[in-house]
Amino acid sequence: MRFCLTLLIITSPSVASAADAFHFENDILPILGRYGCNSSGCHGKAEGQGGFKLSVFASDPEADYNTLIKEGRGRRTFPAAPDESLLLRKGTGRLAHGGGTKLPYGEEDYRLIRAWIAAGMPFGAHDAPHVVSLRVEPRERVMGQMATQQLKVTAKYSDGAEKDVTRHARFQSNSDAIASVAATGLVTTRDVPGEATVMAAYLGEVGIFSVMVPRPGEIAKNTQPQFNFIDKLVDAKLAKLNVAPSGLCDDAEFLRRVFLDLTGTLPTADEARKYLADTSKDKRAKLVASLLERPEFADLWAMRWADLLRVDRQPLGHQRAHLYYKWIRDSISTNKPFDEFARELITAEGPVNEVGPVNFFKVVTKPGEVAGTVSQVFLGIRIACAECHHHPFDRWKQSDYYGMTAFFTTGGTTHPRTNKPVYAHPLGGEMPAENPLGDRRVPLADWMTKPDNPFFARNLSNRVWAWLLGRGLVDPVDDVRATNPPSNPELLDALAKFNIENKYDVRKLIVAITASRVYQTSVTPNATNEKDERNFSRAYFKRPDAEVLLDMLCQSLGVPEKFQGSPGVTRAVQLWDSKARSDFLKLFGRPNRVTACECERTKEPSVSQVLNLLNSTDIQAKLTHESGTVARLVREQKDDTKLVEELYLTFFSRMPTADEKTVGLKHLQKYPANRRAATEDLAWALLNSTEFLFNH
Repeated sequence: MRFCLTLLIITSPSVASAADAFHFENDILPILGRYGCNSSGCHGKAEGQGGFKLSVFASDPEADYNTLIKEGRGRRTFPAAPDESLLLRKGTGRLAHGGGTKLPYGEEDYRLIRAWIAAGMPFGAHDAPHVVSLRVEPRERVMGQMATQQLKVTAKYSDGAEKDVTRHARFQSNSDAIASVAATGLVTTRDVPGEATVMAAYLGEVGIFSVMVPRPGEIAKNTQPQFNFIDKLVDAKLAKLNVAPSGLCDDAEFLRRVFLDLTGTLPTADEARKYLADTSKDKRAKLVASLLERPEFADLWAMRWADLLRVDRQPLGHQRAHLYYKWIRDSISTNKPFDEFARELITAEGPVNEVGPVNFFKVVTKPGEVAGTVSQVFLGIRIACAECHHHPFDRWKQSDYYGMTAFFTTGGTTHPRTNKPVYAHPLGGEMPAENPLGDRRVPLADWMTKPDNPFFARNLSNRVWAWLLGRGLVDPVDDVRATNPPSNPELLDALAKFNIENKYDVRKLIVAITASRVYQTSVTPNATNEKDERNFSRAYFKRPDAEVLLDMLCQSLGVPEKFQGSPGVTRAVQLWDSKARSDFLKLFGRPNRVTACECERTKEPSVSQVLNLLNSTDIQAKLTHESGTVARLVREQKDDTKLVEELYLTFFSRMPTADEKTVGLKHLQKYPANRRAATEDLAWALLNSTEFLFNH
């Protein structure tokens, strides 16, 4: 009886005419998206929710239509009695729903879905106009603190028509601390100066609104020098925000900072003493030049690239993993131009036991995974989610993902939803009529390393900047998209231009950045920049990588770590094998190298880390070791004043202040009969301090 009634409703002339007014993708899916029904946290997750699964952010309209109409024994949409449809009963909370009440009963969205169900749930014409772009108004605005701005989102369709879709757009801010956005599109600024970008998304398209929030009050005066183009561009941005930069760091701060950033080591007490006594004006530049030539520089920067390129003994075996790592380290040691480095990796061929970079394709074996890794590491773009659906925060579609994948396949590539062939084409490019002849990786490498590539030089600039300054101009560094723009686009463009003009010489880029006042700025805030965390008006505290921190402890305490299965390795940074056992490295966030994401390396502090540093028997053993630093200094320095100075030079790369010297002397003189134990206590306090545990 029910099916007969449904048939009568669908075929009656009045209902048929009503059905023509509806289009499932254009009318119904935006409502489901507005209320989060197809988000990854609800029915859009891989296994669905409560037996009801939708494609993430409406990436597969036909599958969603079949799910609503044909599954659930026809109860989700019931044209004979639309109000009794599960879609409406659960959405309005009239029937128990794990997601709560989402769809206001009787309001416009409810009435629209109800009318669509009553009209027989038409899918609509497949050649109906579709959304091709979004316009957000206003596009940008300078706003005061604690101010509001209502956004308007207009969708443009393939036939040229436009429609206000604000009610059904999804909104998200990339910095809630500066400006948050409500589900209605109402933007509210906070009491923090800076810039934020608000994304509006609708049916696979995105638009953005940019807001700048200057610091209120009198004009900030910038009295700091400018050393190169970097400073000019940063200062121009700070002037717009009404923020003044902090002053320059002192020589001791610069010495320790650049040692850790470039080599992952601390200067020795002798090196610190010599540098601090040097009165030459160019000593900072000379120090950088000398550090770039040290083997420790190649060790540290090889570790960073080995993380991203997944040097992993588990799938490769010992010999091949070491060969792969050696190619990376040798490339850095010889200062191989970065475009050549990328080209050699992407087009690598030959025996895996002889050609190091070929092993990349033995770690990352699936064409789609290779495409995603190459895009993320060398372009800074995450395309992995476009394998299954349109990227929720960017312009990349499934066709873009499979276009990149086709570069790494030997056969044909098919779009999984349309079943049409997809030919190899780079991100942002037009798909050709056929695949390129020969090794498809060669034209990909050509495209990537061309001077006009919009991603390659910027990605390198952004990564190096982040490794030196503590955060990227685009942050996270491997999430470049229109809805996550750089904090200083002009600076990123200038750094990319510098890279291209200097033929991707990474060392020259490092020299330029470290020569800037921005890099040499103090961590001490002033009254105007204490809340700035994105615009480099001051230096930021940086937690050293797990390997660097372990090496700092071993170096300062004078007792090297022994790594099981790694004979001859004396520093954690030299460990090419990410699977080498170390409880310390695991605790402090060493990555497992199973993805290309920077996020694998965790730097968030934890209680376990604090307790380890305070109570570790391993650290205690190094602290009290007969051949360690403390025992040696106690033997060599009979004068307590000299002993305190040596400890501060060893741990902090500076001389103690008058107050620090007084406190240290009082402590040592309090235990004259057990001078060594007292010195161990003082050393223990120094290595557990914020000044030692952070790069600043």
